[in-house]
Amino acid sequence: MGCQIRLLGLCLWMYLASLSFIGVGAVYGRVGAFEKGIILVHGKNAIGKIDDDFVCATLDWWPPQKCDYGKCSWGHASLLNLDLNNKILLNAVKAFSPLKIRLGGTLQDKVIYGTEDNQQPCTPFILNANEMFGFTQGCLPMYRWDELNSFFQKTGAKVIFGLNALSGKSIKSGSAVGPWNCTNAESLIRYTVRKKFTIHGWELGNELCGNGIGASVAADQYASDVIALRNIVQNAYRGVQPKPLVIAPGGFFDSDWFKEFLSKSGKSADVITHHIYNLGPGVDDHLTERILDPSYLDGEANTFRSLKGILQSSATSVKSWVGEAGGAYNSGHHLVSDAFVYSFWYLDQLGMSAVYDTKTYCRQSLIGGNYGLLNTSTFMPNPDYYSALLWHRLMGRRVLSTTFYGTKNIRTYSHCAKESKGITILLLNLDNSTTVQVYVALKFNKLPYRRVGEPARREYHLTAPDRNLQSQTMLLNGKMLSVNSAGEIPTLEPLYVDSTKPIIVGPLSIVFAHIPNVLLSACG
Repeated sequence: MGCQIRLLGLCLWMYLASLSFIGVGAVYGRVGAFEKGIILVHGKNAIGKIDDDFVCATLDWWPPQKCDYGKCSWGHASLLNLDLNNKILLNAVKAFSPLKIRLGGTLQDKVIYGTEDNQQPCTPFILNANEMFGFTQGCLPMYRWDELNSFFQKTGAKVIFGLNALSGKSIKSGSAVGPWNCTNAESLIRYTVRKKFTIHGWELGNELCGNGIGASVAADQYASDVIALRNIVQNAYRGVQPKPLVIAPGGFFDSDWFKEFLSKSGKSADVITHHIYNLGPGVDDHLTERILDPSYLDGEANTFRSLKGILQSSATSVKSWVGEAGGAYNSGHHLVSDAFVYSFWYLDQLGMSAVYDTKTYCRQSLIGGNYGLLNTSTFMPNPDYYSALLWHRLMGRRVLSTTFYGTKNIRTYSHCAKESKGITILLLNLDNSTTVQVYVALKFNKLPYRRVGEPARREYHLTAPDRNLQSQTMLLNGKMLSVNSAGEIPTLEPLYVDSTKPIIVGPLSIVFAHIPNVLLSACG
């Protein structure tokens, strides 16, 4: 009888252990081999400070006829034809409270505005291979501008509008010369003021700096054009506070060009923006390999470091933003840039840029192409949408110096927690077979780190079903994230974990860990 009881007890223990293993596997992903590592958070001073609304996304002008490598991925995601009444779209933007949205892209320098004093026909973009960027000039009708602003007001979005910087210029051998003809842009700005639409910033031009894409504008001329925009904003918004930001140049970083632009534009620009497509063309079959290669990810730090140095040595108080970042250019790559694997690149970019004092990071795109946070056809959130939302809710403004001791396949960043006590740590495990037990070490913590009865750590484990990196769905703590029948964004509930235990980071998984029982000097 005693043997039977012992056997029954052993079977029960094995059953419970198997349930525990299933639970761990569901939350962390398949466990595999184990390694240990230490994350050191140095909390005396913040090393950077981001905007409270750091996460930003773009809306573009591309018509449905925009195709890359024989595939047309934009559908009806243009500023001119996007369904602004879609419930999922409305709820997706509202969930950020607020989301910065940058309106612009390649065709913005071919857009005219259908204000009452515009003498040209207000016609849409038309496909034409003989034209720059493959399309004719297009027009923004004022009724559509009204509709867009109604949408932004409903959702609480903060809008950055990209103005046509090529207006009035002649293009000679790829160089756009002559002063900016600001008449049409000023008309749009004054219309916007009269209608009492709130614009967070006016940005001049898209990818015209340095060598330019399609055309380039010299730094001294660009500086003059931005000074003109500054004057328009000051006059149009006389008596209005706060005034919109003046933003430029919205292009790829070129050290010499940016230095000259800053020296000649003086205090005219509030924000300097640059674009990032560091993974290569969307048609490339090696994108996933690059995303999971820590040495490749490290490469973009040079851009952030160089720009930060230029701004520190300049006589201005201008701030830096990433104004557009899609990773893989020419609309991205289906089942890569709209799939789970892209969150490793995206979140690493958010973390890295914040370390170098970038204030805002605009993802290309909110919807459209193969890199939308939302699916272009169904509006359903892609995995990166949830990654962005978790960042927005958990990572506070103050950036902390963070060092990981252990495998190079762990990427980690930490911030003071957002709207709560403590800190939030982001961990990315690029390894496909190893689970890492991460122990947290703190410097300049004003509280004992481990205490009896302390609040539990809140963890958010992001994984792909069956570790399928091409999955367009994401699991949070083992449960699939999806909108409901009413188009509502799901709640993002944490897993509560004993703070004395290490953080378990499964293979090919992402973890946000909010540790409330921390009081660092930098977060005081």
